Amino acid sequence: MQTRRALLSTALAAPALVRLGRQVAAGRDLKISHQFPGGSEEEGDFRDRLCRKFAAALRQRSEGALTATVYPNASLMKTNAQFAALRKGALDLSLFPLAYAGGQLPELNIGLMACVVGSYAQGAAWKTAPVGRKLAAFLAEKGIVIVAWVWQANGVVSRANPIVVPEDVRGLKTRGGSREMDILLLAAGAATLPLPSNEIYAAMQTGVVDAVVTSSTSMISFRLEETGKHLTTARDRTFLFTFEPLLMSKAIFDSLTSGERDLIMAAGAELEPFGTAGSKADEDKVVEVFRKAGVQAQEIDKTAFEKWLALARTSTWKDYAGRSAEAAELLKLSQDIQA
Repeated sequence: MQTRRALLSTALAAPALVRLGRQVAAGRDLKISHQFPGGSEEEGDFRDRLCRKFAAALRQRSEGALTATVYPNASLMKTNAQFAALRKGALDLSLFPLAYAGGQLPELNIGLMACVVGSYAQGAAWKTAPVGRKLAAFLAEKGIVIVAWVWQANGVVSRANPIVVPEDVRGLKTRGGSREMDILLLAAGAATLPLPSNEIYAAMQTGVVDAVVTSSTSMISFRLEETGKHLTTARDRTFLFTFEPLLMSKAIFDSLTSGERDLIMAAGAELEPFGTAGSKADEDKVVEVFRKAGVQAQEIDKTAFEKWLALARTSTWKDYAGRSAEAAELLKLSQDIQA
């Protein structure tokens, strides 16, 4: 009787053991969230493609032991909730404009501040320079790991008038993207409105905002040629670069094996040139997209840039440096890298 009971118990438990075995064999699946439109590895917003290529690299290199699922378009959680979720370990990874978290950690507004980064080469140099090491260490203390360093040049789309020099935004309701950009725009005489990228189209369409500062990729992905009448490109020169890294929860990162951690960091680093190439390509593509919609492009020349720089130094830079000792040091270190 005892033998039959034992056999029956083993038989009932067998399906659960099989399921457990399959879970172990399948490995760990990481969740990657972002706010941008979804696509595939080969088509669509390059930021979504970067995440998908990263997931594919994890699967291939770990032979399926470590996988990732991409959740585009804020489909897993709202845009502004992602950073806090990373810090708590409630989200694994996010491709996230760092300054969106400036309300929680003011120091992070260095990632979206006028005239601090003036070229892709200068932005790329941050990773191994003192400013990048300081920023990475600061984020690590707050529970975040930078997996891939991605910078994007920003232009302007306007429903009102062309935006080339600071005085062009006077009296306009303008989206800057961060507190420090808002301070710059306010100093130029604009009214400001905080909006994540995925809410820009509706705001432009309804007239809630007159002008938006954003990347060429977002202009394309969010179809701003349908709502804007004037485009200022970032092709040759711009007053703003955005830091949009692939971030990972440190709690999740630390829970992995050393081999898995190395794999993640290697995959992220190898995708950084793809991120730069994607952003640069969109700076040319956006001009064609807007031209087909009947919108001609404006350029920011050296004289216009110098006007933005002069205003930034007396407004947003001054404000940012006064936020904390860490902010002041980050700003100071950023000036050690030549454009």
